[in-house]
Amino acid sequence: MTTKYPSDVEALNAFVEKYNALKLEIGKVIVGQDDIVKNSLISIFSQGHVLLVGVPGLAKTLLVNTISDVLGLSYNRIQFTPDLMPSDIIGTEILDENRKFKFIAGPVFANIILADEINRTPPKTQSALLEAMQEKSVTVAGKAYKLDAPFFVLATQNPIEQEGTYPLPEAQLDRFMFNLILDYPEFNEELDIVKRTTGGDIDSVSKIIEADEILFFQQLMRKIPVADNVLEYAVKLVAKTRPNTPSAHPWANSYLNWGAGPRASQFLIVGAKVHAAINGKYSPDIEDVKAISLPVLRHRIVRNYKAEAEGISVDKLISELL
Repeated sequence: MTTKYPSDVEALNAFVEKYNALKLEIGKVIVGQDDIVKNSLISIFSQGHVLLVGVPGLAKTLLVNTISDVLGLSYNRIQFTPDLMPSDIIGTEILDENRKFKFIAGPVFANIILADEINRTPPKTQSALLEAMQEKSVTVAGKAYKLDAPFFVLATQNPIEQEGTYPLPEAQLDRFMFNLILDYPEFNEELDIVKRTTGGDIDSVSKIIEADEILFFQQLMRKIPVADNVLEYAVKLVAKTRPNTPSAHPWANSYLNWGAGPRASQFLIVGAKVHAAINGKYSPDIEDVKAISLPVLRHRIVRNYKAEAEGISVDKLISELL
């Protein structure tokens, strides 16, 4: 792969072209949701995972389907329900005709996994997926099985109907790079959606990039240099979220029970690198860190009762820290 581009600069320029082609192709099917598409692609090239929060009917499943099509990757959808077992995700061992144990791989063995309504299943089953997210492998009967790279989990969560749901514990939420909130479409976007989806022709998308190219660009993003002041800004921003510590912001002391951990700092820098690259820059600046700080920090800070009583949202808190 590396011989394809004479230098890293040319490879980065090629990456920008690929990224723009991906966005254009996804736009044939997905109307609006530009930020969601952009951040999903940033997460893939950062080797991260995404938690999508939105009410039903906002095309979350269609988005993941479309992304897997344009990336030319294998895709599986797992519908999380209260009776789902860990073996339904990772697979199980069975006795074959020779009385030997044989491993039957579960749906997690794909490049892109849609974990639909992840908060509808008990923590034991949630954690089966989270090992795969963190370790890029699964363990069955004491034996580890590597997952194919690239591996990307896009989990959806329904913000309404909290009956019968099992909220993800903070340690598990921390495995997701981004927490993206899908909103209702604008009036004109919804008009466009209805026109497109109630006619005879349904748009299809073409494959834009190969799996080995994605892996190459993921490694290329890691090589992007970062200035010390940008690194310091990211680490200080995360430190501000931690109540009752020397670096805490006054609002963190007043309104937060818990702040973000070091993984937030890591994702801020990796995400800022990709954000800089898609905008044609060869090194991220503080603006790139700010641009992705909301989805990186949103699920890593825990408000206290006072914040909830005063109606101070997580997003408002992060804006104040910025």
